[in-house]
Amino acid sequence: MNRGGPGGPGGPATILAVTMGEPAGIGGKLTIKAWRRQPDLAAPFVAIDDADRLSRLAAELDTGVPVRAVATPAEAAHVFAEALPVIDTPLAVPATPGNIDPANADTVLASIETAARLARSGEVGGLVTNPIHKRSLYAAGFQHPGHTEFLAKMAGPDVEPVMMLACEGLRTVPVTTHLSLKEALAALTPERIVSQARITADALARDFGLTGTRLAVAGLNPHAGEDGTMGDEEKDVIEPAIQALRAEGFAVTGPHSPDTLFSAFMRKTYEAAVCMYHDQALIPIKTLDFAGGVNITLGLPFVRTSPDHGTALDIAAKGVADETSLIAALRMAADIARHRAAAEA
Repeated sequence: MNRGGPGGPGGPATILAVTMGEPAGIGGKLTIKAWRRQPDLAAPFVAIDDADRLSRLAAELDTGVPVRAVATPAEAAHVFAEALPVIDTPLAVPATPGNIDPANADTVLASIETAARLARSGEVGGLVTNPIHKRSLYAAGFQHPGHTEFLAKMAGPDVEPVMMLACEGLRTVPVTTHLSLKEALAALTPERIVSQARITADALARDFGLTGTRLAVAGLNPHAGEDGTMGDEEKDVIEPAIQALRAEGFAVTGPHSPDTLFSAFMRKTYEAAVCMYHDQALIPIKTLDFAGGVNITLGLPFVRTSPDHGTALDIAAKGVADETSLIAALRMAADIARHRAAAEA
């Protein structure tokens, strides 16, 4: 799987925006560590963050990373080689690693909103979101299950977001996302499967440059229901969706038994696996490549990726967080931005 790199399709990538994430988590330190690994990046980036906070974190890490406040992404692109550029987004109260303060929730959301606005205006090629702590945002009135739904609302009323998880050799899409398993089962319909699969196939062509896309659809029950002896959802919900997709001309197989769909042999037979619920899609990605997994939101009018891990509050004060997933998310965002530019050209 091509995660991107200098000189990829469509020429050099533009600058990206990296959000603050939960300020008590590891996001700030990951941003600093990512800047130090410039040879591993496919594009420069600007942090939408508290400049003083990042300066303190850089001092704690003893990295010698200089932090410089900038006014625009264009200015950030000029200084990126010499300093970590930051569009200053001051916190309400100083952040303490590992200790969440809901008073900073509005600033966390403002960072996301600014990055999305810059992406929509074309000032950045896409946004990469550091992990947020949803419970603290809920306490401040946040009414969305997560980044995916929040960004979709910002993008417009007709936007249907699709969550894709990707690592080397595997892409998965959960048809239902941040729902309890009981709620996910109730929300699973043929129409929802068709819509999410259609958006996935379109994105694989536009965002990844893939042609002749093959989708594999997972079953829900053990052995994909085994002809109805272990459940009727395959027959009543999933198979009608597969038939509808085939009628539209998509190359779709399934429903496949979930316990074999992600084997090394099966992964060679499709470009993306359409899964029925959150953990069915995320467990294989995190098992194959926990540090390098990337969360991508398909269906948006701008590029958005994210590391496929959480805020890691338990290690936020230790400086040991691995920046591999953020690097992968940055490279993926740059790659998608180039593919979109080439497709539009």
